[in-house]
Amino acid sequence: MKNINPTKTISWKYLKNHLKEMKKITINDLFKIDKNRFKNFSINFENIILFDYSKNFINKKTLHYLINLAKETKCIDAIHSMFYGKKINITEKQAVLHTALRYNRNYDNYFLKNQEIYNNIDKILKKIENISNNIILEKWKGYTNKKIKNIVNIGIGGSHLGPLMITKSLQSYKNKLNLFFLSNIDSNKLINIINKIKPEESLFIIASKTFSTQETISNALSIKKWFIKNINTTFNKNIFSKHFIAVTNNINAAINFGIDEKNILPLLSEIGGRFSLWSSIGLVISLSIGFNNFKKLLQGANKMDHHFFSTPINTNIPIIMALISIWYNNFWNTETEAIIPYCDNMCFLPLYLQQLNMESNGKSIDRNGNKIKYQTSSIIWGDVGTNGQHSFFQMLHQGTKLIPCDFIATAISDNKNYKDHHTKLIANYIAQTKALAFGNLDTFSCKENLYQCCFGNKPSNSIFLKKITPYSLGLLISYYEHKIFIQGVILNIFSFDQWGVELGKKIANFLVKNIDRNIQNLTQYDCSSQGLINFYKSFN
Repeated sequence: MKNINPTKTISWKYLKNHLKEMKKITINDLFKIDKNRFKNFSINFENIILFDYSKNFINKKTLHYLINLAKETKCIDAIHSMFYGKKINITEKQAVLHTALRYNRNYDNYFLKNQEIYNNIDKILKKIENISNNIILEKWKGYTNKKIKNIVNIGIGGSHLGPLMITKSLQSYKNKLNLFFLSNIDSNKLINIINKIKPEESLFIIASKTFSTQETISNALSIKKWFIKNINTTFNKNIFSKHFIAVTNNINAAINFGIDEKNILPLLSEIGGRFSLWSSIGLVISLSIGFNNFKKLLQGANKMDHHFFSTPINTNIPIIMALISIWYNNFWNTETEAIIPYCDNMCFLPLYLQQLNMESNGKSIDRNGNKIKYQTSSIIWGDVGTNGQHSFFQMLHQGTKLIPCDFIATAISDNKNYKDHHTKLIANYIAQTKALAFGNLDTFSCKENLYQCCFGNKPSNSIFLKKITPYSLGLLISYYEHKIFIQGVILNIFSFDQWGVELGKKIANFLVKNIDRNIQNLTQYDCSSQGLINFYKSFN
């Protein structure tokens, strides 16, 4: 990738001047000027996803400058570098291969010219398929010969959020297996799960790339201890192998933990945690919705990969989304974006995208090693509609902050017997984007009651899925991934490391050892940390 400071480009300078012009125009004005605005500023992707970006502070000139910014920062070259397996994760000296996980075997020309990687991926997929089918079809039995009823996924970060979000979003595809997700090191979560399950009916998946993450291994050790204590027979390796699986890049550590080697699913080192749901981390997804549906999830992502790779910038959904986000964050100084899914099953999507975006692009050093003086990642947050309407939407409509939003909905409901509910849901979905954009000035006099006045002029994107399916969800998640990648390319940062996360882990591991020591005053710490430690120790 080229290391180009975006603020030094001609397009950036044009955009700064263009901003003055756009601040004099309202969204309402833009619709009056262009009667075909919806047609000109929306993309219908195969009648599966409609992306409407017409309710934004952009016109054809804005789009022209933004597209030139993408060209000046060599976005297409960067896309090719990622798909062709170049080592674009420079700080960790690795390629970025999550797109390879969902390659389409019907294409003759693969992006990577490395058959060994594809062979490894095929082996992993076959293992996911075999495990999933054996458990779902009740061929895999527990140590008492009872069928497996409960799946407990033990992981954190990308090993947790991706599978949690997907399995919840695809709730209508879920089979009879009970899913539990153990991520937080807070023992309340652990106790809540073990009180609901029996060891002889449960399968535990320990998902950790390094097999050393403090939260995951602590939870795994506690689960192992609980399991051994609560089985009604003498513990042995054969019993353990019927109930424990590991997903990791550290095979030896998993074996030392006691995992049978045949129960270990490899995780490629080139797959970042937050991009890993397509990998062996997705075993829990396959167990929940079946392997065939897991494949459809991969196929949907692959379809968006090809759109992203081959579509010109002016109709490329992830690139357009990335450019709009940069336009607001760096020129309008919005600093934040809200994700509002009008689908209760997608309640974890804002949380998932929060990690995907902020862990990738929350950086302050550019690819040249310089301190950054412009904005990188937006603050990502949100909640499901219509819940948010009775919460933070008041600030969206009448507050002092400008907050761009992504509104996401599905045209077809999973529940045909409650069509009236879905009609009302979609009415609210459309109404909120309309109210934010246009306010109530056309039907309401502010002179009569200033406090009820909504001025509108608040931007949003509308993302309308035909229906939530494994395939369409794969499309959606893939294009958010690519949006975030392009933002990182343009903003001249490395999106695939997370050294800030690592620092907190190191300090926590050091503190654990010292807190357990019987020393009243740990003078090597700052006075605040020392005070907090002393307060904790006074009760323990």
